[in-house]
Amino acid sequence: MSEDSAHYPPIDPVKTGIKGCCPRCGHGKLFDGLLGLKPRCASCGLDYSFADSGDGPAVFVILIVGFIIIGMVLWLQVNYGPPIWVHILIFGPLTIILSLLTLRWFKGILIAMQYRHNAREGRLSD
Repeated sequence: MSEDSAHYPPIDPVKTGIKGCCPRCGHGKLFDGLLGLKPRCASCGLDYSFADSGDGPAVFVILIVGFIIIGMVLWLQVNYGPPIWVHILIFGPLTIILSLLTLRWFKGILIAMQYRHNAREGRLSD
């Protein structure tokens, strides 16, 4: 990431990430489609080539959505004991929807935090 020559006030990375906005100006869009990143911000021109959230968002999604879904499955089974097809019908689509929604949020948050803390790939000095 190149050094920032423009002066922008600090923006909350959580709010910016959830909205999917540029981590520098907070106005331009970060995503192109569901999870793909745009090459740069249309508002301030920030190059998004520095952004690499890696597998971090997926780990958070697996842990959080998995905890919520399994808790709901266990609660439904203990209290009502429905057949397995009811679980599949309810929790299959719910898991997919929650996973995609939260994956976008966590990816945006982690990219905004990378920008805010000027995080870079680790390198060995020569």
